[in-house]
Amino acid sequence: MKAQPAHIRRPPAGRSTFFKRLWAMIVKEFIQLKRDRLTLAMIVVIPLMELLVFGYAINMTPRHLPLAVLSADDSDLARDFIAAVRNTGYFDIRAEVTTEAEAERLIRSGRVIALLQIPPGFGRKLRRGVRPQVLLVTDATDPVTTSGAVSAITALGPRVFPRALRGPHRDLLYKPPPFELIVQKRYNPAGKTAINIVPGLIGVILTMTMLVFTGLAVTREVERGTMEALLATPLRPVEIMLGKIAPYIIVGFVQLAIIMSAGRLLFGVPLFGPPAVLLLFTLIFIAANLAMGYTISTIARNQLQAVQMSFFFFLPSILMSGFMFPFHGMPLWARVIGEMLPLTHYLRIVRGIMLKGAGFADLAREGFALLVFMLAVMIIAVLRFRCTLD
Repeated sequence: MKAQPAHIRRPPAGRSTFFKRLWAMIVKEFIQLKRDRLTLAMIVVIPLMELLVFGYAINMTPRHLPLAVLSADDSDLARDFIAAVRNTGYFDIRAEVTTEAEAERLIRSGRVIALLQIPPGFGRKLRRGVRPQVLLVTDATDPVTTSGAVSAITALGPRVFPRALRGPHRDLLYKPPPFELIVQKRYNPAGKTAINIVPGLIGVILTMTMLVFTGLAVTREVERGTMEALLATPLRPVEIMLGKIAPYIIVGFVQLAIIMSAGRLLFGVPLFGPPAVLLLFTLIFIAANLAMGYTISTIARNQLQAVQMSFFFFLPSILMSGFMFPFHGMPLWARVIGEMLPLTHYLRIVRGIMLKGAGFADLAREGFALLVFMLAVMIIAVLRFRCTLD
C-alpha cells in the first residue's frame, strides 16, 4: 500500500491539535471581520438602530393627529367642545373648513386623517336636553391610528361642559352624555387588515427588490472582471447607469401587476383611483429606489457589502414609513427621518389612489417629494460612478 504524498498527508488527529487548528480558524475569521469595516459597523449600528426605533419611535396610541373642523354652530358650547377635543392631546386642528367638499379633499390627500363636524344649533340643543349628533369622519385606511382618539372623544361627555351646564342643566352632564358621537370610517369601514396591508406591500416589495437588484449591479461586474470591458466602450457613466436601471423598471411593473392582481382576487382590494396616475408615481418610485441601489453598488466593494448596505436602507424604510406602525405615533425626529424616505410618500400615494380614489392633484406634493429624492440620488450615483472610473 503506497504512502500518501507529503503535501496531502494529514497531521495526527490529537485533541490538542484539533483545538489549535480550531483556534487558528477562529482567529482568522476575526481578523477578516476586523478588516471588513462595513460588516463590523453593521454589527454595531443595526442593533442600536432597532433599539432606538422600537424604544422611542414606535407608539401604538398616536397623538397629535391632524384634524379638520367643520363647525356650523358658533355658540360658546361648540367652541368649548372644539377646545376640549384639542386638549385631549390626540388631535391637532390643522384646518377649519367651511364646506364638506373642502374637508373631503383634505382627507383624500392625506393632509388630515379625521374630520370633526358640528351641526347647526349644537349649543341650543344641548341646553334643551336634545342630544345633538356630532360627526367624526376618520381615515380607516390605517385603523390602528385613530382607535385611541375616537375613544378619547367618546369619553369627553361629562367633562366638556362643567361650567356652561349649571343649575337646571346640571343633570345633562351625566349619563347618557349630552351629545351623541357618530363615527364614520371612510375607505375601510369593515377594518379589514388586508385592505391596509396589500397596497403597502407594493411599496415594501418594490423597495426591497429594486435595492438588491441594482445594489449588486456594479459590484457583480467588478467581481467577474467584466467592468473593464464596459470601461473600454465609449459609453458615458450616465449611459451605463441608465442601461443597468432600465431593465429593472420593467421588472418593477411586473411585480406591481402581480401584487395588485393577487390582492384583487384573493382579498378584494379595490382600485378606485386612476390607474395612469398610479403608474406614473410608481415609475418615479421605482426609479428612485433603483438610483439608490446603484449608489450603493458604487460604494460597496463586493456583493456581500452591497446586500448589507441595501438592508441598512431598507430597515428604517419599513419601520419609519408608516407601513408597520402608525406614522403619526412617532416623535418629531423620527417623522423627519421618515419624510426623507421614498417609501413614506409612496405609501400615501398607493393607499390614496387605490382606497380613496385620489387623483394627481391630491397627491402632487407626495409625487414631488419622490421626484426630488430620485433626482438627488441619481446625481450622487453618477458622481460616485465617475469617481469609481477614476
